[in-house]
Amino acid sequence: MKKSNYEKLNLSLLTDLPELMMSNAFFKNGFVDTIAHFDLYFRNIPDNGGFVIMAGLQQVIEFLENFHFSDDDIEYLRSQNLDESFLKYLKEFEFKCDIRAVPEGTPVFKNEPILTVRGPIIQAQIIETMLIQIISHQSLIATKANRIVRACDGREVIEIGSRRAHGAFSAIYGAKSAYIAGCNSTCCTIAGKQFSIPLFSMMEHSWVQLYKTELEAFNAYAKAFPDNCVIAVDTYNVLKSGVPNAIKCFDETLKPIGARPLAIRIDSGDITYLSKKARKMLDDGGYPDCQIMASNSLDERLIRDMIAQGAKVDMYGVGERMLTSMSAPILDVVYKLVAIEENDKKIPKIKISENVTKITTPGVKKVWRLFDRENGKAIADVLTFDDETIDESVPFELFDPEYTWKRKQVENFVARPLLKDIFIDGKCVYRDLSLYEIREYCNHQIDTLWEEVLRFEYPHKFYVDLSEKLWKQKQILLDELSMRPKSI
Repeated sequence: MKKSNYEKLNLSLLTDLPELMMSNAFFKNGFVDTIAHFDLYFRNIPDNGGFVIMAGLQQVIEFLENFHFSDDDIEYLRSQNLDESFLKYLKEFEFKCDIRAVPEGTPVFKNEPILTVRGPIIQAQIIETMLIQIISHQSLIATKANRIVRACDGREVIEIGSRRAHGAFSAIYGAKSAYIAGCNSTCCTIAGKQFSIPLFSMMEHSWVQLYKTELEAFNAYAKAFPDNCVIAVDTYNVLKSGVPNAIKCFDETLKPIGARPLAIRIDSGDITYLSKKARKMLDDGGYPDCQIMASNSLDERLIRDMIAQGAKVDMYGVGERMLTSMSAPILDVVYKLVAIEENDKKIPKIKISENVTKITTPGVKKVWRLFDRENGKAIADVLTFDDETIDESVPFELFDPEYTWKRKQVENFVARPLLKDIFIDGKCVYRDLSLYEIREYCNHQIDTLWEEVLRFEYPHKFYVDLSEKLWKQKQILLDELSMRPKSI
């Protein structure tokens, strides 16, 4: 992939000021060399869905490889009354953290680390804002896009949301995330250039309005683009003029030169009804190969209903409801301290809250996914301490971390660790995959999920369990720090 904005721009100050203020305090209080461990994860799945698709890792890499503080940055931070000794530290900053992450395109679940950071606490703290911002945005859009792709059930999906994206970066990386998740193409030209995503073009209504007659507009467009002719038929009236004039255009302009139309586009009205009528008109007119494209504020639920009602739509152009994830615009990613190192020992740390969903799981962890050895389907994820392994040769007991009486014996399984080394001592060690490779990997990984997990409404809960050792450590810290009666 070509260099992106995260490589070309210095975004090191895209951090919340509290991160810098705390880091200044760490520096003053002798924590410069303290090694800390952070987990990045999310607490809830958008749209009450079954899973989230991990995305954004490549931009995390690009951001961290370009992480530095310029002279202008230092001068600005000086105006924020940070200590001169700390500013000198930032000026000489050299990234030295270890990072592990789940590969892009992997289905992931709430409350499991999808990215971990180990390194000097100042460095690990300062990068929090950007890690959350990149992963949360791209994972959110990839997840929404995949829901839409699955609703289309094999029909082509074109991403057309750039004009309503929340800024330039959202348009570019939204298109990238949508392609990873299964969209076939994008209308975003810069994303096509940046990531080699197939581009899609179609007639806009302004083209039709420019001409005296609709037919004249159609013929002029067909002459200009005979091999990629997508006609907008709803500028005036779809069935009375749009489709009939499109057929005349195909007869007068394309047929004489041996060309065939790609599609007509319906962008308004009752598209299900109009597509049925348009399909018959096109077939009767000798153009059964001309596809019908639908657009106009579509999402997975509307598309699913249209298909159930017999819509004759071959391709769906989906815009703002995908690229802004309109129905669930936030993925609540968090970044929490889980351990520090003292005298070569890893000391687990926990955050306790009266809101139980905000209680963290302490310790340096591995994330395992258990797969059924016979059918390849994912069974559950298990969090363990990083020094634990899962023995595939003996039955493994899963238990619900909240309702511990819910238990299940798993046999004949494969246990695969999900977190991969991305940075070691500040140096990237991860192979750069093409977007197409990530897309294919994503599609394969989703195929490992049971249909019940893929449901849009009330999906089956995919369990993220804790090893017994990790669960007990969490209970010990809860007992010690919350002053509740000891449970073990």
